[in-house]
Amino acid sequence: MEQKHARFADCRFKLGDPAFGRGEYNKDHIPGAVYFDLERDLSGGVQKHGGRHPLPDPMAVKGKLEEYGISNSTPIIAYDSGDGQYAARFVHILLYIGHKEVYLLNGGYREWRAKGQPAETKIPVYGKSVYRIHLNHEIAASYEEVKEIAGKAREDVILLDSREERRFLGKEEPIDKKAGRIPGALNEVWTHSLEDGKYLEPDKQKNRFRSYDPKKQIIVYCGSGVTAAANFIALKEAGFENVKIYTGSYSDWISYEDNPVECGSE
Repeated sequence: MEQKHARFADCRFKLGDPAFGRGEYNKDHIPGAVYFDLERDLSGGVQKHGGRHPLPDPMAVKGKLEEYGISNSTPIIAYDSGDGQYAARFVHILLYIGHKEVYLLNGGYREWRAKGQPAETKIPVYGKSVYRIHLNHEIAASYEEVKEIAGKAREDVILLDSREERRFLGKEEPIDKKAGRIPGALNEVWTHSLEDGKYLEPDKQKNRFRSYDPKKQIIVYCGSGVTAAANFIALKEAGFENVKIYTGSYSDWISYEDNPVECGSE
């Protein structure tokens, strides 16, 4: 029987400082870890539509995995600095392309080092692999899907906004050109998925989402599709099976000038 060797994926990043993650990786990382950059590897190119961090081209992800010697049977453990959202983004992208064994290191690199675990500075080199993609559209919501449910009293779908409450209410918008939210959305702030840099236990996640019917489809979004991944992980841990991320998120929604937005509380 073939022995599987897990591969660590270093996903450290800092929005507004794109060189940060690679710099931290070059300083030291979990032995054998390979680096995945949020904007270069885990996002597609920014266009008029699609948002600030659109889904990457699956063939580009395939090429990166093959470069790192990762095959379909390689277990992968993703980590970030302990922020939670960047490793979650990696997990979602890998699940989207059909990877079976992908996990998140709870607490990230900060927790790894706090536990006295080893680190190295050596940049590993692996032989090329062959990777086959099997896209899972069941976890990625398109713009058209969101357009269909926005502002409508649907009994079968819940739209969740993962941003801070002030942005959800339209009281402030530090990044995007228009304040507000997608009509009909409810608010579940992504940071409530974690405590001290670690994801809450499943029972606590279940309690957090106790008001939602687990049989309904849930579509989560944020500003650009990154922090929504934290809520995706939290919902899956809570036992919700039908969860999608609208990766284009609010930045994609408002790229269509005729789309309405809501502000304030109900």
